[in-house]
Amino acid sequence: MPGFAFRARTGGAHAGTLGGMTGAHGELVEVDGARAAVDKLVELYETATARAREILASGDYVSWNEVVYPKLAVNVLEWRPIDRSEPFGYVNAAGRYVAEFARPQLLRGYLLEQLEALTGNYPCRIQVGPSQTRIPPEYIRGVGNIDEARRAGDLGDAVPRPTLDDVHDAIVDGHWDAFHGEEKPLFQFGPQRFDLACARIEHYTGIDVDSVQKYILFTNYAMHTSEFVRFGLREIDDPDSRYTRLLLPNGEVLEAGHGAELDELDLASSHQMPRYDLVTEAGDGLTMINIGVGPSNAKTITDSLAVLRPEAWIMIGHCAGLDGRMRIGDLILGNAYQREDSILDSRIARDVPIPAVPEVQRALEASVNDIYGGDRSLMRTGTVLSTGDRNWEWHTPRDLWEWLRGSTAVAVDMESCTLAANGYRFRVPYGTLLSVSDLPLHAVPKLPAQAQAFYTSSKEAHVMCAVRAMERLAKDPTKLHTRKLRRTMGEVPFR
Repeated sequence: MPGFAFRARTGGAHAGTLGGMTGAHGELVEVDGARAAVDKLVELYETATARAREILASGDYVSWNEVVYPKLAVNVLEWRPIDRSEPFGYVNAAGRYVAEFARPQLLRGYLLEQLEALTGNYPCRIQVGPSQTRIPPEYIRGVGNIDEARRAGDLGDAVPRPTLDDVHDAIVDGHWDAFHGEEKPLFQFGPQRFDLACARIEHYTGIDVDSVQKYILFTNYAMHTSEFVRFGLREIDDPDSRYTRLLLPNGEVLEAGHGAELDELDLASSHQMPRYDLVTEAGDGLTMINIGVGPSNAKTITDSLAVLRPEAWIMIGHCAGLDGRMRIGDLILGNAYQREDSILDSRIARDVPIPAVPEVQRALEASVNDIYGGDRSLMRTGTVLSTGDRNWEWHTPRDLWEWLRGSTAVAVDMESCTLAANGYRFRVPYGTLLSVSDLPLHAVPKLPAQAQAFYTSSKEAHVMCAVRAMERLAKDPTKLHTRKLRRTMGEVPFR
């Protein structure tokens, strides 16, 4: 499978020994401990990208072989049993595990956590050095105009172009070739896959990827983002709050003492998926993204966000209720997913069950109880059916009967199943809390008057249920590192 960044390459980067490397170009050197390894990865990347800017300024394009992603190798010297409750830092066999990284500064905390877990469980040698994978200038921040390099004939060919050859999910999807080379994968993504994902996040949301937080809320309603901003404004003005800044889709940054009211803020965005980051110093705050409508949008954004290794994501949206006993505004806590959207069928077969994540379920249930009180009739736990057809109910009664008679679904939407399936696929805990906006099978279709009345009355409580659930999870993220998202085959040491 050509182009795999993690496959064995010729040269010193995998010289077949566990130590003794000299640190020449393309070779790895042994480092002492996880922190030193992460610091070295960051240093190598910054050095390479600084060199890229020099080369583009000077026209010395043949020197671009110095502009490469850093590489990390963990040599597990001996396999031994570990605590079975640990969700990551596990390998099936001793051996050499490697990864190349783009923008390692974005993952500093994550890399340190994962390396410490792995090296704490097994005797290891850690090596860091330059890889042999060149960085395309399009992925480097702060470069000038690269048109001159592209017009430089044979010299310009020395400067790599972004290529899809190295953009894939072979590791995540457990392909045989990804796991059966001389070097086994350590991390789920290759460096160009990472770079392209970050570029996509910035393209769709409009603001830098650096401030994306570890707990992510998805919606497809501007009214939800407005309520989130209202909450954020209160929090950053509270001296006891852990939140320090609020970033808006237009790039505006609000801090304590901002003096702004919600109605005074410009929340409009020309970008497809406006993003709002409620930031903590540790990066474990909340991000809300208005992803728009449909399973394709849900896949696009989660495909990209997954490279940042968030702790969890939750969908808060509206749905059609399928039970005549429901009322407009009732809540559906999804605990199973009937995938009729087709968007991920080539990656995860439709008949593969997507498990609910108990930690997320409990957090959402507790938050609903806190905010709505003890009204047990308000919330229903059940299967969510996601479809790619926005007008799914526009069928004959017989067709609907035949379609739904064997289903356990209690609600229909368009995004939840994709978000859950990609959460399972990328090992990111997920959940769904939907509000019933219509009952099309029971003579309550979505019409403007009743819909607007529902939106006005329910939006704040609905958003706050998800916010409080995420805050519960953030208090002890170790409880969230579930083993439910680990497969029998095709897993890497890092979560």
